[in-house]
Amino acid sequence: MKFTDGYWQIREGVSAHYAVEIRDIQTDADSVTVYAADKKVQRKGDTLNSPLLTIRYSSPLPDVIRVQTVHHKGKAVKGPAFELYAQDPELQIVHTEQGASLTSGKLKVHIPCADAWKIDFEYEGKRLTGNTQRTTAYIKTSDKQAYVREQLDLGIGEYIYGLGERFTPFIKNGQTVDIWNEDGGTCSEQAYKNIPFYLSNRGYGVFVNHPEKVSFEVASEHVSKVQFSVEGESLDYFIIGGETIKDVLNNYTALTGKPALPPAWTFGLWLTTSFTTSYDEETVNHFIDGMILREVPLHVFHFDCFWMKEYQWCDFEWDKDVFPDPEGMLKRLKSKGLKICAWINPYIAQKSPLFDEGMEQGYLVKTKEGDVWQWDKWQAGMGLIDFTNPGAVKWYQGKLKRLVDMGVDSFKTDFGERIPTDVVYFDGSDPQKMHNYYTQLYNKATFELLEASLGKHEAAVFARSATAGGQQFPVHWGGDCSANYASMAETLRGGLSLGLCGFGFWSHDISGFEKTAPPDVYKRWVAFGLLSSHSRLHGNESYRVPWLFGDEAVDVLRYFTQLKCSLMPYLFSASVEATVKGLPVMRAMVLEFPEDPAAHPLDLQYMLGESLLVAPIFNEAGTASYYVPQGIWTNYVTGERVEGGRWITDRHGYFSLPLLARPNSLIAVGSNSLRPDYDYADGVVLHAFELQDQSAAEAQVVSTKGELELTVRAQRSGSTIRVQAIADGGFDQRQASGERASATTGKADGANANEANVDSAGKGAAASSKPWSLILRGVAEIQSVQGADWLATEQGVRLNPVAGATEIIVHLKE
Repeated sequence: MKFTDGYWQIREGVSAHYAVEIRDIQTDADSVTVYAADKKVQRKGDTLNSPLLTIRYSSPLPDVIRVQTVHHKGKAVKGPAFELYAQDPELQIVHTEQGASLTSGKLKVHIPCADAWKIDFEYEGKRLTGNTQRTTAYIKTSDKQAYVREQLDLGIGEYIYGLGERFTPFIKNGQTVDIWNEDGGTCSEQAYKNIPFYLSNRGYGVFVNHPEKVSFEVASEHVSKVQFSVEGESLDYFIIGGETIKDVLNNYTALTGKPALPPAWTFGLWLTTSFTTSYDEETVNHFIDGMILREVPLHVFHFDCFWMKEYQWCDFEWDKDVFPDPEGMLKRLKSKGLKICAWINPYIAQKSPLFDEGMEQGYLVKTKEGDVWQWDKWQAGMGLIDFTNPGAVKWYQGKLKRLVDMGVDSFKTDFGERIPTDVVYFDGSDPQKMHNYYTQLYNKATFELLEASLGKHEAAVFARSATAGGQQFPVHWGGDCSANYASMAETLRGGLSLGLCGFGFWSHDISGFEKTAPPDVYKRWVAFGLLSSHSRLHGNESYRVPWLFGDEAVDVLRYFTQLKCSLMPYLFSASVEATVKGLPVMRAMVLEFPEDPAAHPLDLQYMLGESLLVAPIFNEAGTASYYVPQGIWTNYVTGERVEGGRWITDRHGYFSLPLLARPNSLIAVGSNSLRPDYDYADGVVLHAFELQDQSAAEAQVVSTKGELELTVRAQRSGSTIRVQAIADGGFDQRQASGERASATTGKADGANANEANVDSAGKGAAASSKPWSLILRGVAEIQSVQGADWLATEQGVRLNPVAGATEIIVHLKE
C-alpha cells in the first residue's frame, strides 16, 4: 500500500506522523522502550496536540530482535495471533546519554540519541538494515483509516525473497505484495500461501507478526527501502539474524515452528482420479493395474472431490452410486501396497446432511445477525466450519476419524483461502485476521487427527493454503497450474519462494492441472516432479496416467520414479534436517551459495538437498541453460565431470536433465528402487564425489522414523582418504594408523585393518550391523586399501568394508 506521491509529496487526504525525535528511553531487564515525538520539540508547547510513538525492542530468541511500535495502546486486541515459540535469551542492554542498545546473541539494535531519527540493526558489528528519517510512521488516509508503517533500508545489490508461495518474479524487488490468501492459480500475483516473512541475501530476515493483511512495498514506493504497513494502531515485527542465510531460516522456524517429518511413504509417486473426470472403482483399478502391468512403481492413490456425492461437499460419505463398497474397495487397494488419500475442504454444502447438524450445534461461522453465513460459490449454500469452536473441531475430526478407521491414510486439505470477513466467530476472533489464519486452524485440526490416529511421523496432509507457522503441518502443494512450460516455470518460482519461508516439503501437479499437456511437457514435468520432495500426478478434466501420453512417457515415469526411490536415504536425511533446521528439501541456489552473486537470482534450477543440483528443462528443444557454481561437479547419472563457475547450455533427451553432484559430497543411495519406504541403512551405498584435499564430507543415514542409524565421514589428505563409519553416533577424530593392503589383489589385511579400527575410530565405536559400501565416483583404481575389499566398477572404485570395520584407509594412485 502506497501513501506517498513520489519522493516529495504525500497523497491527497493522507496525513503522516513520523518518528522524528527521541524524547525518552526506558530500559528494564528484558527491553528498551523508546518514546518518539513526530517533530523537533523546541519548546514545551511543542509537546501538545501531537502523537507520541512508543517503540519497544525486546528479544524472544538469540539473534532475534522484536520491534513493537504503538500509537494508541488502549484499543482492544482480538485474536487470533501466530503461535510463537519464545525462549529466555541472555540480553545485553546498554543505556547512556548517547542512546541505547540491545544485543541478543550476535544481533544488536543501536538507538542513538542523535539529532535525526536513526536505528541500526547489526550482526557481529556489520550493519544489516535499519531506518532513518521519514520511515517509522503513524498514518491516516482520506477515509480515516489508521495505519502503522515501517521502512527498512535496502542496500545496493540487495535482493529480497520469500513472502510466501509467490509465482511473480523470484526476487521481490520492485513488487507490491499484499499478504492476503486468495484462490488465484499460479499465473497471477495472488497466492494461496501468503507468509509475512522475507529473506535478504545480505543475511537477515524480517517477520511481520500480523495474521491480517500486511502490505509490502519492496523497493517500489521507495526504491531503496522495504516498506510494510498494517491497518490499526500498532505494528509488530522481528529482525532475524544468523551466521548464514540457513541460520536465519533456522532462527525463523525456531520462532514460528519447525516442520514435522512426513511419513516416508509420502515421498513416493502419487496418482489421482483427477478432478472433473468420471471414475468408479473399475476406473481406479484400471489405473492402478495399468501401472503394475507397466512396472511403474506407484505408492499413493488419491480420490479427488467426487468420491462424495455432488452438491454435498463435504458430507464425508462415499457416493454409494459410484463406490457401493468403500470399505472393501480400500482394503483391496491397500492389499496392492498402496496408501490412500482423500480430498476434503472446510466447507459444508447445504445439501449435505451435516449442514443441519452443524447449524443446530453452532459449528458453522455466523453472520453479524446471528445467522449461518452462506454463499453459492463452489458449493451451493455452503457454510464454513468454525474452527475457533472446540466443539466444532472435535465434530469435524470425528468425521475424519471414521474415514481413517476405514483405511484412509491422508487428506488433501484443499481450499481455505476464500474466507469471508463480514462474519462472527465463536471465540470472538477478528475476521480480518481470520481470513489468513483460518487455514492454520483447518490444517492443524486435520494433521493432529491423523497424528493421533496413526502415530507420530505417520501424519501428512496435502495442503493448498497456509500462513506463517503452516510449515508445521506438511505437505503443501502449489495449487492450480496450467499444462505448459510457462506454468511449470512459475510453479517452480512459487515453490522456491515458499521454501525460503521455512516450508520444508512441497509438491505440484505434474504436467499441470488445467487442460492437458502435450507428451513433451508431460515427460519434462515428470523429471521435475520426481526430483521434488513430493510427487503427484493430478489434473482437472483429464487423467494423468502415463500411457495416455505415449509409451515413452511410461518409460520416463518409471525411470524417474525408480531414481527417486533409490535416492531416498539421501532425501530422507535432508528431510530430517528440514525438521531440525527449517531448511527446505528443495533449495533456491542462493541458500546453498550465498557467497556466489551469480547464484542469487536463479529461479529455474535448485538444489535438492545440499548436494544435488537440478535444472528442469522448460522447452521442446530439450535445451537446458543453467549455472554451475565453482568446483568440479559430476553428472550423477553419466559420471561426466563438469567444471563449474560458469553457465552451461546443453541438450537432453527425456531420460535426462542436468542432475549434478556437488564436489566434496557424500550421497547415500539405497538398495531399493521400487519403494520410498524401506530400510535405508541396509545395503546403502555412499557415493563420494570429488573429495577435496584437506577437507571432509559427511553423510547420515536415518531410519524411516528419522532415527540416526549410520554416519559416514570421508576425509582426504593428499593421496590418502580416511573413511569412518559409525552406527548411531558421531566420531572420534584421532588419526588412523595401520598397514597398507595389497594393491594387486584388492583385499584388505583384516587383522591390521581391525587394529586400525580400535586405534583410530575410538574404543567402543560401533560398526554398522547392516552392510554398506562406498563408491569413489570417477576413480578408476587405487594403490591400496585397509579395512575393505575393493572392486573397480563403471562408476568408480567400490569399497566393501570387512566385517566389523568402522574405518577404511584408501591410498590413491599418484
